[in-house]
Amino acid sequence: MRFLHTSITVRRMDESIAFYTDVLGLEFERRRTIPENHAEIAFVRDPASGARIELTHWDGKEAFDAGEQLDHLAFEVADLDAWLDAARRRGVRVAKEPYRLAGGSGRIAFVLDPNDVWIELIETRAPPA
Repeated sequence: MRFLHTSITVRRMDESIAFYTDVLGLEFERRRTIPENHAEIAFVRDPASGARIELTHWDGKEAFDAGEQLDHLAFEVADLDAWLDAARRRGVRVAKEPYRLAGGSGRIAFVLDPNDVWIELIETRAPPA
């Protein structure tokens, strides 16, 4: 397992990208809409460490309650099904079963930590046919 990124919810995408790149010095990587989630995402990266932040704007969401800005943490796993089977045996709650996003190359799933923080799991290889 390898840590990939932290996702935060933002109110205004352009303003947020400018802050993270112009003020904090992170590098812009990419930006795209995800119609099935009613969201737009952008990735910025720290050139020194390689750490990434995913900026997520949810269509129609302009106000937040305290603590809502953290969206999820993302980890890469080699075999999503095997990882989820082992996690279930340990009592881990699965929030979203494995699926693919349109335009995505791999499968993803979400589990919850004990505090209900969403953890995204991104599979690095295709499962056997």
